[in-house]
Amino acid sequence: MRKQTIYDYFWITIGSIITAAGLVMFLIPNKIAAGGVSGLSTVIYYLFGLPVGMVSLAINIPLFIIGVKEMGAKFGIRTLYGIFLLSFGIDLLNPYLPVLTHDPLLASIYGGGVSGLGLGLVFRSKGTTGGTDLVAQLINKFTGISVGKSLMIIDFCVIALAGIVFNAEIALYAFIAMMITGKAIDIVQEGLKISKGTFIISDYSEEIRKNILEKMDRGVTILKGKGGFTEHNKDVLLCIISRSEVSDLKRLVHNIDKNAFVIITEVHEVLGEGFNENAFRE
Repeated sequence: MRKQTIYDYFWITIGSIITAAGLVMFLIPNKIAAGGVSGLSTVIYYLFGLPVGMVSLAINIPLFIIGVKEMGAKFGIRTLYGIFLLSFGIDLLNPYLPVLTHDPLLASIYGGGVSGLGLGLVFRSKGTTGGTDLVAQLINKFTGISVGKSLMIIDFCVIALAGIVFNAEIALYAFIAMMITGKAIDIVQEGLKISKGTFIISDYSEEIRKNILEKMDRGVTILKGKGGFTEHNKDVLLCIISRSEVSDLKRLVHNIDKNAFVIITEVHEVLGEGFNENAFRE
């Protein structure tokens, strides 16, 4: 347990530093306030000249105290650690890291990607950098609005404020950065290895099942189904495969039953034998 905790704090540290670097090298110097406390702090920086990191800390600490008071200590020391690390990291790195581009489109793409990479590492290590996550959970508690919708509302307000203070074009770039940040977070947490989930409905399900097991060496789960029109009972085969195996599976099913009904969908993360067997230890 102690080894895992050290491992988590290591990646929270790395993730917070990467996030700070993305803000310093791309977003802040280009006035891109892509939502959240860092976005609000960027607006305040350009209005009053106050350091972004210290403003973020000044906003986050009261939010953390209110969050602990209203919702208990579930935020924990990792949240406080992430808040301090990101806030100080922004101001400490600012004099030393170069601004890599003054093109707002490039800044929003790369800034969003780098920041999302860092935040993804923090979240994957069961940490957080505070900010609007705390506000969203408080809004959820007192109003019943979901955390996801609350985050969208908060980020929209921050970006709208940036549009008023700077201009509408900068706000549009901020939306791009926000979307890329979210996508980067998902990639880090879910991974790039997207598998395929297949559902197969056929009158020859037993033969298809045997062939998948023997020829593709993949497991199959049998689900009990019933036709909505015919009301006949049928077995539905569920099989998880890699992207490279999609053609093999379609060919295998087609050779057995040309009229089989096959659904293929993306599966972002598969845990267990034959796939990500170490994920439960993370």
